Amino acid sequence: MKDIQIKVNGMVCGGCKKRVENALKTIDGIEDVVANYENGNVAIKANKEIELSTIKEKIEDIGFEVEG
Repeated sequence: MKDIQIKVNGMVCGGCKKRVENALKTIDGIEDVVANYENGNVAIKANKEIELSTIKEKIEDIGFEVEG
């Protein structure tokens, strides 16, 4: 299992948190996602190697921005 930590800008409520979690769970190989809208942290557990660009693109597609 691979742990990935990213920072997402633009999450302001529980609905935003759910949108990010649900979007990322559609990526093949992602087992679990826990987003925290208060500090922007997103913890991802993956069962295989996933390109950061894939994660970033999925988040940007739903209107948020990955920091860094």
